[in-house]
Amino acid sequence: MDVGELRVALWSRIEHVLLDMDGTLMDKYFDDYFWGHLVPERYAEKHAMTFGRAKELLFSKYKSLEGTLNWTDIDFWSEELHLDIPALKEQIRHLIEAHPHVEDFLIALKKGGKKVILATNAHYKTIAIKMKKTELGRYFDRVIASSDMGYPKEDSRFWINAEKTLGFDRDRTLFIDDTHEVVESAINYGIRYVLVKNMASSRGNSPQGSPNSNQKSNKYLSIDSFSELLP
Repeated sequence: MDVGELRVALWSRIEHVLLDMDGTLMDKYFDDYFWGHLVPERYAEKHAMTFGRAKELLFSKYKSLEGTLNWTDIDFWSEELHLDIPALKEQIRHLIEAHPHVEDFLIALKKGGKKVILATNAHYKTIAIKMKKTELGRYFDRVIASSDMGYPKEDSRFWINAEKTLGFDRDRTLFIDDTHEVVESAINYGIRYVLVKNMASSRGNSPQGSPNSNQKSNKYLSIDSFSELLP
């Protein structure tokens, strides 16, 4: 299947569209800057160490928790790092932006009668900050977070619980994400239509070791822009 064939299926037979948030709908530059620069900067100040040392320590912590519920739990990180993570996010909320054509795509989905679901590993406080800034929340029929499902999206048990919660037909469902491990999990679970959103960040690759990298998919069916899916 190519993107053109998937686009035809989207507007003719797909019923549920599950969409990741960070890197897929939202430009991941915000997250890369936040976790790769602002948090290490504040951590260095708090602990009287160099920025380089703080970054080294934090990236090691990030890596050790990747693929777990704690990884995106900003309450956990506030306690772990003794920093007010939600307040720091608010400080740079002006950097939060949706990718081009995201709103056009969401409008088209609603007009097409699709069930539109935000399916994210993000914490609800992060979701609230980003929906308030972009005003995209009105287009979703439902939001499911990994904390609701009890497992991150990389885990097949997320999909078991998501299917029970949403009642989707795997054969008539599209899932779009920017992370290959998550995409592979959805494919292994049996979601028929799965896409990678390339160009997660508008500013290129994030620093080596960052938990949020900008991936270009050669392995999975992918799009660079949501304009490729518009009817």
